[in-house]
Amino acid sequence: MIALTQRQPPNAAIAVSLTLALTAEERTRSRYRIETQDDIIFLRLPRGTVLHDGDLLQAEDASVIVRVTAKPEPVLVVTAPSVVLLKAAYHLGNRHVPVEVTQDYLRLSPDPVLRAMLEQLGTQVHEAILPFQPERGAYGHHHEQ
Repeated sequence: MIALTQRQPPNAAIAVSLTLALTAEERTRSRYRIETQDDIIFLRLPRGTVLHDGDLLQAEDASVIVRVTAKPEPVLVVTAPSVVLLKAAYHLGNRHVPVEVTQDYLRLSPDPVLRAMLEQLGTQVHEAILPFQPERGAYGHHHEQ
């Protein structure tokens, strides 16, 4: 059993014992039990901790260091001219939907009602299996380590 209790920022130069691929939802859990082929891992992180692709986790005694990666998962990818994409982001925000926002696209978890709304707004929506890193929100940093 490995208990991971500390989060560190990404650092590609650090050698890791293991890499954990976690979905966006799994990366929001501060208490989590994960079974690997070789061991059982317990996340025991401060409440409100949100993990990001590349973050490092370590045991309290620093004997084990684990790298977190964003696991590819089903998502909707939304594209449109910039003003239409901004309107789509506004409407998704009004619904408090977790969204990954970039200059060229939005990503969100699949939802047929939201997909219909986005298409009605004039966006192009397609399904994909990709890593998903939604925005933390304006107040998300308060709970980070």
